[in-house]
Amino acid sequence: MKNLSRALALGGAGILTLAACGTAPEAGGGNGGGGGSDAGGAGSDYKACMVSDSGGWDDKSFNESSYNGLMAAEEELGIQTQTAESTAVSEFEPNINNLVSSDCNLIFTVGFLLAPATGNAAQANEDIDFAIVDSTAQDADGNPIELDNVKPIEFNTAEAAFLAGYLAAGMTETGKVATYGGMDIPTVTIFMDGYVDGVAHYNETHGTNVEVLGWNKDSQSGSIIASFEDQSKGKAVSDEFYNAGADIVMPVAGPVGAGTLASAKEGEGRMVIWVDADGYETNSSDAEAQSVILTSVMKLMGEAVQDVTAEGSEGSFDNSPYVGTLENGGVGLAPFHDFEDKVPEELKGELDTLTQEIIDGTVTVESEAAPKQS
Repeated sequence: MKNLSRALALGGAGILTLAACGTAPEAGGGNGGGGGSDAGGAGSDYKACMVSDSGGWDDKSFNESSYNGLMAAEEELGIQTQTAESTAVSEFEPNINNLVSSDCNLIFTVGFLLAPATGNAAQANEDIDFAIVDSTAQDADGNPIELDNVKPIEFNTAEAAFLAGYLAAGMTETGKVATYGGMDIPTVTIFMDGYVDGVAHYNETHGTNVEVLGWNKDSQSGSIIASFEDQSKGKAVSDEFYNAGADIVMPVAGPVGAGTLASAKEGEGRMVIWVDADGYETNSSDAEAQSVILTSVMKLMGEAVQDVTAEGSEGSFDNSPYVGTLENGGVGLAPFHDFEDKVPEELKGELDTLTQEIIDGTVTVESEAAPKQS
């Protein structure tokens, strides 16, 4: 039985080819339209650098996944690397400027919140290539801008979150599931939109009435805790959800999700759906936390970073956006791990079918926050 979403993770997903909307680039090519550095040529002369969001490298989420991709590129290509870890928004610009002054050929910025700082730095340093994970570059007013030396790396996570919502609706014993976000930004709400719609699709398919706590897609309002760092807030809101009868919670809040794991460990029958990375793997030192993780909604950020770095080192950097989808393997569900024998085979089969239906366009997944695809 094919299971694209689980096989995607089990097989390591391979290295993604990052051309516009995930299509394969033509062979050969120079800098493609990018106005970045001409210092191509793999090896020690090339330097790729990265700035984290305020969650830091050890967030067990998108910063950590992106960092691992850079380290994999360093090992594979023999290039130089340098990183700058942010702990607050005020550190974004200084960290980027420090890397600009460190002779970096390519600078990755990780996260939507770095978009204005990325746009500012890229415009001031046209000889340096930039790539931003989870966003396009923005001007000082927060308006998206297209720059020759900035490659957006985005993910239509609503598709994979739709599968997670369908799974949650099929696994709940209480008829209630929940989700919450760290910040009210598109890269957070896109998960919540897909999750809500996935539950609704399960209800429509099975004639059930599973309820979602924490997010109203129509009004774009719900539980936003205004933090990617304060794990106590994640614990508090998760306690509320579980006490209200939800038995599955999906935190979309980076390191704050650890608070949800702590809450889940305190009660029987509580489950968590992680996001960005495979939470079972990133929480490998905590078997009790692993035991409550049903699955994860993954963005294959590490592979994207690795591939963009390879292109840059070969002198083939370009600014065409990459959008990860179910179809090109950029997003997907992680394995069920400890829940592999607990998820019914019939439900697994439905997820396989639903995955293909989304890829084929038979089932449409929509979110205001979804990246535009060509």
